[in-house]
Amino acid sequence: MKVGDIVIFFEQLAPLSYQESYDNSGLIIGDRQMEVKSVLLTLDITPNVVNEAIQVGANVIVAHHPIIFSGLKRITGSNYVEQSVILAIKNDIAIYAAHTNFDSIKNGVNFAIANKLGVKNPQILQPLANELVKLVTFVPKDHADKVRFAIFDAGAGHIGNYDCCSYNVDGFGTFRGNNSTNPFVGEKGKIHREPEVRLETIMPKSIQAKVLDALFTSHPYEEVAYDLYPLNNRYNEVGLGMVGDMESAMAPMDFLRFVKSAFNAGCVRYTELPSKNIERVAFCGGSGASFLKAAMAAKADVFVTGDFKYHQFFDAEGKILIADIGHYESEQFTIDLFYDYLSKKFPNFAVLKSKVTTNPINYL
Repeated sequence: MKVGDIVIFFEQLAPLSYQESYDNSGLIIGDRQMEVKSVLLTLDITPNVVNEAIQVGANVIVAHHPIIFSGLKRITGSNYVEQSVILAIKNDIAIYAAHTNFDSIKNGVNFAIANKLGVKNPQILQPLANELVKLVTFVPKDHADKVRFAIFDAGAGHIGNYDCCSYNVDGFGTFRGNNSTNPFVGEKGKIHREPEVRLETIMPKSIQAKVLDALFTSHPYEEVAYDLYPLNNRYNEVGLGMVGDMESAMAPMDFLRFVKSAFNAGCVRYTELPSKNIERVAFCGGSGASFLKAAMAAKADVFVTGDFKYHQFFDAEGKILIADIGHYESEQFTIDLFYDYLSKKFPNFAVLKSKVTTNPINYL
């Protein structure tokens, strides 16, 4: 097995197009053709984590947080980032990061939080925008079913809990092939009129290449006419944060104590306690303060996340309980998710969880 196999697996699971604009997920260090000995999983990359990989014989590290967010102008070992990069390169260790793209998938970081909280039917809090595309193509009537189901099999046509979604209009197409053509219908050099179906469907950008390949393979024409339209619709299957309902209502302070215990948090910073019980919960792994308004719009009683700043707590305005459990604490179970996904996909090589605690924050 090669590093490229891990790259392909992760980028099918959590396409890089799902990551935020500031992010740097993907293969950061290493050769895709290098054979994998074993993989070490971690939340963060530090020199201690790289040294751990060396000690256990792992030549691939899969991390949640990218070790490089922006370009390095020099690599002199002057800080932990440069030290980690130098150590990894010297020891032929590849580094792969799955960050906000992994946060955004339905069975990613926030799904792990949902399980810890016991939230039922969690839904995406802030759906991804500008990810959906409408595909329109024109197919001879007798071949419409073949083409339609080929692109459905490639992943197009999903809207919420429905699949095989399309819109079809009967019409006719005209064309004339030159002397270099071998037309499926009609004759070269003559204008031909053919009964056709205008077929419309929807797909995320992440599978566009796969769907177009299915279209070209199944379509009978030499030259396939098709259009791609970017859509402003939000993609409700992908995005940051989640919201859902508790199995049973809890008093606010009981809920905070429950969260502190479930996430082994050193402390929970919170706003004024509401007078009513906690039933609906919004949450976001990592730094989720920017999604407070989305949590309020979703009618959540509480918003669980990390990294709220002092003045941002005022934004609750008594309308929602903010529970800041810490960045590391909210994302720590990402390692377990990585382990489950990789172990099931690649059962024949060692997948190891880092024993280095990378949380830079201590509590007295």
